[in-house]
Amino acid sequence: MYAITGVTGQVGGAAARASLGAGHAVRAVLRDKTKAAEWREWGAEVAIASFEDADALAAAFSGTAGVFVMVAPNFAPQPGYPNAHAAVAVLKEALMKAGPERVAALSSIGGQRESGLGLITQVHILEEALADLPIPTAILRPAWFMENSLWDIALARETGVMPSFLQPLDRAYPMIATADIGRVIAETLAKPWQGRRVIEIEGPQRYTQDEIAAMLGGVLGRSVKSQAVPHDQWEALFQSQGTAWPAPRIEMIDGFNSGWIDFEDDMNERVVGSTAYQTVLAELVARVG
Repeated sequence: MYAITGVTGQVGGAAARASLGAGHAVRAVLRDKTKAAEWREWGAEVAIASFEDADALAAAFSGTAGVFVMVAPNFAPQPGYPNAHAAVAVLKEALMKAGPERVAALSSIGGQRESGLGLITQVHILEEALADLPIPTAILRPAWFMENSLWDIALARETGVMPSFLQPLDRAYPMIATADIGRVIAETLAKPWQGRRVIEIEGPQRYTQDEIAAMLGGVLGRSVKSQAVPHDQWEALFQSQGTAWPAPRIEMIDGFNSGWIDFEDDMNERVVGSTAYQTVLAELVARVG
């Protein structure tokens, strides 16, 4: 039995589906019982637990061969990331109480850094908290999500322009599909190990923004060009989108663009996914309609 958190999100959902598809027993950990029926239909056991309730989470994690944990993404955190610190403390307490055989935790490319991470700071907090966990632990550090292209589809379809914050436009960045992350999580949980592992995950090739725009244009059936968003417009733009404190988002993107946020080459395990960016774009366009 593997307990998997975050199943209503992209990565947790992909991990649960991959584990079920491989024939493993899955306990889907949900905070909202109205979403339980879908997972029972998939064949999962369901546990209802809030990330503010260590006892409920411990019960959900108990008796399992492995647990997948993650911090719910917060794109508008408060200074100091108090929500991440609180959630991580509860997760650690629950894991200590439950004592599963092993733990896989979602971090990010660059998660080893102590500063200059912006939004990725939230998963660095998780990495730090689990560093002394007396349970075999695997830290998963995926690249930039291919699914982030979802936000580009409407404007690209309407105007033929794909605004880009990753710059320069001709630099190739590591990218990964969430389906591949889910498969790595499922495969990791299924095999025992000792100590602490760090697993970096990227797709079959690296992509430039120019290449992504061209692929998106192919899926949309029109010409699409990437266009760099001037840095001095970022703050006002993010605020117009409802982000009251855009500094962490800006710092994160700056970290990618400067190369500060990257893999630790030749220091950790590296897994290469198989899902092509074109496949993800086609699925996203079909979802948008």
